[in-house]
Amino acid sequence: MPRPLPHRLLAEYLGSLLLAALVIGSGIAAQRLSPGDVGLQLLENAAATAVGLYAIILVFGPVSGGHFNPVVSVVDAVFRGLPWRDVPSYALAQVLGCVSGAVLANVMFDAAPVGISTTERATAAHGVSEVVATTGLLLVIFSLVRSGRAALAPAAVGAYVGAAYFFTSSTSFANPALTAGRVFSDTFAGIAPSSVPVFVLAQVVAIAVAVPLLRALHPLQPTTEAPAAPVTEGQVR
Repeated sequence: MPRPLPHRLLAEYLGSLLLAALVIGSGIAAQRLSPGDVGLQLLENAAATAVGLYAIILVFGPVSGGHFNPVVSVVDAVFRGLPWRDVPSYALAQVLGCVSGAVLANVMFDAAPVGISTTERATAAHGVSEVVATTGLLLVIFSLVRSGRAALAPAAVGAYVGAAYFFTSSTSFANPALTAGRVFSDTFAGIAPSSVPVFVLAQVVAIAVAVPLLRALHPLQPTTEAPAAPVTEGQVR
């Protein structure tokens, strides 16, 4: 039986808050711990995000599905897991959570609570990377859900996100809510407001790529099809 919507929205808000605080906070820490070594900074940021995301999904997944990401919520609704009427509320909770998490990360590291990022990321390569990263995230999550292996999703999502930091030039944001949240921290993990439309458009395009692939790879028989099990974000950051 699904939990009441207010409970699920609280879980999505808190999980998104912790996700943004994790990504941005570990980025700030990496920048301070390893000044001048961008490769090591990225490794530290990726490792912290991968293991932290695994833990966050375990905490909040049983309550809300652990989406923390509007594209995950939309695809879950496409496959008749999350009711469509709940998608806007989930997305709002996710965006507010990620913005709050960015502010919290700034405060924890004694920076201005709100600092608008100046890091420009809007290039064609970054756009392609976000389509690939987001499509891959959706394939990881929903391949497991649609093949009856949803229990593996927290570990699989954490592993994929950690790897995607390195195999995509965008460092795999793969999440419109987190993309919006990262605007509010002018730090290692930030993104300039002018770059956000390119990233969000690429993330939305990934939905159109991932859904047909999932239906082809993991079709469900009409006689046995059931609502999708709770799914996890992932991500990405």
